[in-house]
Amino acid sequence: MTRLLARWRVFLGFVFAAIVMWLATPTRNSLLFGAAIAVTGECLRLWAAGHLEKGREVTRSGPYRHTRHPLYLGSSIIGVGIAVASHHLVVAAMVVAYMLLTLTAAMRSEEAHLRQKFGDAYDAYAQKRAAPMDRPFSWPRAIGNREHHTMIGLAIGLALLTLKSVI
Repeated sequence: MTRLLARWRVFLGFVFAAIVMWLATPTRNSLLFGAAIAVTGECLRLWAAGHLEKGREVTRSGPYRHTRHPLYLGSSIIGVGIAVASHHLVVAAMVVAYMLLTLTAAMRSEEAHLRQKFGDAYDAYAQKRAAPMDRPFSWPRAIGNREHHTMIGLAIGLALLTLKSVI
């Protein structure tokens, strides 16, 4: 079940996003506050994507020095921001449920994969025994990790919520 949820989380995200847009009752203040939270989450994701060498190493630079899953943490913060912007308790409950189920499954699946691929190097990182890396943020690396897709999706989501608030 964990692997299935991890695999389907993006598709499920689109389904939940449609429901969120339908139920949302955004106000000017909920949009401003929620957008600020969501953009903070995207900034964390962008920082992480600019350090991540997916599939090639156990990344230990940037936000990976502080947390094993900065992309998922950033996504969770974005989810909270969207829930606040939507100004609807059912939406907030749906966002929390979606994040808990899918991101927990994704983290478990990813950790199993990283342990299988990198063995002791990942265990040392997970146990905070590995030395941090000194690598600067890279825009090309962030783009290569397709973070612009998340940025565009967030912009569209916030634009749709803004449109809904004025209609």
